Amino acid sequence: VGEGLQARHVLQVAGAERPYVQVAYSFFSACSARFATGLVVDFTDYLPFDTAGDARVVLDSLRPSALVFSKLDVWPVLTEVASQRGIPLGLVSATLSEGSSRGSGFAARALRAAYARLDRVGAIDQEDAERLTLLGVRPDRVQITGDTRFDQVWERASRVDRGSPMLRALASPRPTIVAGSTWPSDEEVLLPAFRTVRGQERDARLILAPHEPTESHLRQIERWGADDRSLRVCRSSAADAGNADVVLVDRVGILGELYALAHIAYVGGGFHDAGLHSVLEPAAYGAPVLFGPRHGRSRDARLLLECGGGVAVSGEAPLAEQLQAWIRSDRERADAGSAARKTVTRGLGAARRSFELVLALLEPNARR
Repeated sequence: VGEGLQARHVLQVAGAERPYVQVAYSFFSACSARFATGLVVDFTDYLPFDTAGDARVVLDSLRPSALVFSKLDVWPVLTEVASQRGIPLGLVSATLSEGSSRGSGFAARALRAAYARLDRVGAIDQEDAERLTLLGVRPDRVQITGDTRFDQVWERASRVDRGSPMLRALASPRPTIVAGSTWPSDEEVLLPAFRTVRGQERDARLILAPHEPTESHLRQIERWGADDRSLRVCRSSAADAGNADVVLVDRVGILGELYALAHIAYVGGGFHDAGLHSVLEPAAYGAPVLFGPRHGRSRDARLLLECGGGVAVSGEAPLAEQLQAWIRSDRERADAGSAARKTVTRGLGAARRSFELVLALLEPNARR
């Protein structure tokens, strides 16, 4: 799905500007099948195993003018067969984290020839470009095109309907913290920190969207709320949820809109090893962003830290302190939120630059 998210905005630009270009979108993981149904393309299906026989069947069937991968994964046998047939090869929104296992050992040896075959590569930034060349990408084939997710989150934030029934029902002038994609490890820190904040800031409220809103998980948080009679916990589907002190989001797919209600955002994933979730979504709305200490693999978190649009917290006390500081000072909160938004706007245009890279592959003699 991550690769699909990187590609989606490029596909949207292609559909708007070159509707006559046929697009086939392939994926491999089962969780990507549902995502693929939402794309405006001519054909979607699973990509077969990376064998020479399957590669020939795919290329015979689709007869692509160009073959473009998204983010990082390339299929070595498919690229080899396509290269032998003279099909131009590209990679958009290319990124490689520092210390990635792909840079050494068996993975590096197995994939080096495939990366060397790529004709055009659009890297997210200069550091990614340099690391990609270590994988085997030829330096003269790499250009900096940026991260297409910036365009994606900005478009969603710009088009959000603040008058929708859901947002109207949950809107409030009270200082609102929207915590998105939280895991139990986040909630072990966030919930007691919020309780501390409430001791001083009685109007503060929390909209909590767990990463996995299972019934057992929701009930566990409700039991936590029941221990404190000063807190009213209510599920987001309830008719009067907007008046609750803790709004517990009980369905998926709406977090990107809920950030529109945030005075402050907290993004989950930073208190365990699975990875930090998207800090760009709340930043696009101009909300200052908080997250846990394990954010080293997130380029977006680093950008927010550098500009002052985000703060990493190591535990309950620092989190409560930062929440109180932003609630009490409109100016500090607004400055941090503005810096977060500017981080997103500075990254805009990547989808168009990536699309231009794809167009170059479609030109005659695209292979160099």
